[in-house]
This record gives sequence, structure tokens and C-alpha cells, in this order.
Amino acid sequence: MNMESYRLLISGKVQHVYYRKFVSQALMQSGIQGYIKNREDGTVEVVARIYDDMFDTVLNILQQGSPLSEVSDIRSEILEEDGIVYDGFEIRY
Repeated sequence: MNMESYRLLISGKVQHVYYRKFVSQALMQSGIQGYIKNREDGTVEVVARIYDDMFDTVLNILQQGSPLSEVSDIRSEILEEDGIVYDGFEIRY
């Protein structure tokens, strides 16, 4: 099974609606390692190491979001080398 590091940028109503907390808990429960953080442009960034067979699950979690969030777009890219040491999934500020 292949694992890649991804950067995912989530657009929509995703700040100040408990989106990061909801997503971080769901990804942690799924065994995904990485982080989530708000960006100054109003989007949310997720950087995570994801096995191929879990990618759709991660996208579904990001799309669903918290009850108050409204996701309009998710863009993803594979990171060649993220240089991050992962120890679970965390919210960054």
C-alpha cells in the first residue's frame, strides 16, 4: 500500500464554525497523521500522510465538515517531501 503526503486546501465557510476541531477529531480517529490550520485568506489547510485506500475517506471527512460549515472546494497536491515529523493529528495556530 502506497502512502503520500498531501496538502489540501479547503474553501467555503470553514473558519469560525468548528471545522478544524471536527476534522481533526475525525482524521485522528481514522489514524491519519498531520495537521490542520486556518490560513489568512479564509481557507483551511490540511497537510497529511494518507494511504491510497484512505484518500476518499479523507476527502469525505473534509467535504462533510462540521454542522455549521459549508465546503465549496477542495484542492489537493502531493508533496514531494514535507519534512514534517508526524505524531498524530493536530490543530495548528
